[in-house]
Amino acid sequence: MMNRRKFLQHSAQLAGSIGLTGLAGQALFGCQKSDSSADKQSAASSAASPLFKISLAEWSLHKTIFASQLDNLDFAKTAKNDYGIEAIEFVNQCFKDKAKDMAYLQELKNRAEGEGVRMLLIMCDNEGQLGDPDAAKRTEAVENHYKWADAAKFLGCHSIRVNAASAGSFEEQQKLAADGLGRLTEYGAKLDLNVIVENHGGLSSNGEWLSGVMKMVNNPRCGTLPDFGNFCLKYADNGCAEEYDRYKGVQELMPFAKAVSAKSHEFDASGNEIHTDYMRMMKIVLDAGYHGFVGIEYEGPTLSEPDGIRATKKLLEKVREELAHAA
Repeated sequence: MMNRRKFLQHSAQLAGSIGLTGLAGQALFGCQKSDSSADKQSAASSAASPLFKISLAEWSLHKTIFASQLDNLDFAKTAKNDYGIEAIEFVNQCFKDKAKDMAYLQELKNRAEGEGVRMLLIMCDNEGQLGDPDAAKRTEAVENHYKWADAAKFLGCHSIRVNAASAGSFEEQQKLAADGLGRLTEYGAKLDLNVIVENHGGLSSNGEWLSGVMKMVNNPRCGTLPDFGNFCLKYADNGCAEEYDRYKGVQELMPFAKAVSAKSHEFDASGNEIHTDYMRMMKIVLDAGYHGFVGIEYEGPTLSEPDGIRATKKLLEKVREELAHAA
């Protein structure tokens, strides 16, 4: 099983991943009889304003895309027609040489808008370490992200998702990452665009560390993208050697969240993700006051990408319905 971080590391060796916290309110269910007009009105309100909305992260289809079985230009159409999802999250690796290609970006925008699909963000990788100890390399990394911020703004996205990789002690890495993120956020703010950080390996998978970085940056345009599964602090040949508590981590990152990633790998016979208790996790998300988009990011080894996406969506819909009835 290879997650995005390990995939990036592998690729590197061969060569030499406004937050919509929304106004969607929680559905309220009264004590009226099920056939009452009040109950019907409540049900209609719930349908119009769900506890959270579901989007699709492009990484869920990265194998299909890298195998040239799906074109990035058709991602929006596939999300809507194959999975019934009308909001998407791009990955820059899927169109890495197109950030400044305005004809391409216009076509991408036309196709998505033609399908009625919202483009939420671009996940940006391989553009350098925003917390690089070398000041020149850190500046280069900041400036490397400008083109993706410009592209995201053109497409109508609310954010770019970046990484906060660094080196040094716990405190040194916080300061370095905060410097790079802070400068990139200043650029994003000029575009009315958010810069959000995912827990994505190393100290960024430590919720305490990353929430501390957010406090250092102290800019409303800088936030987080909590991922349910990316809490491995140290890898070994046979997998994760040290893992941060995922529930604690998400709880620490949610006060700064402008997007959420529902990572999934494997499911049991009842359709539950075996590594993450989605009910527990979504309670943490909702208790933080977040009612925006939750992105499906399937990267499991067993189900096909399409089946994994459908299984994750079904689970999220089940959890949403149960939480709405419990509200």
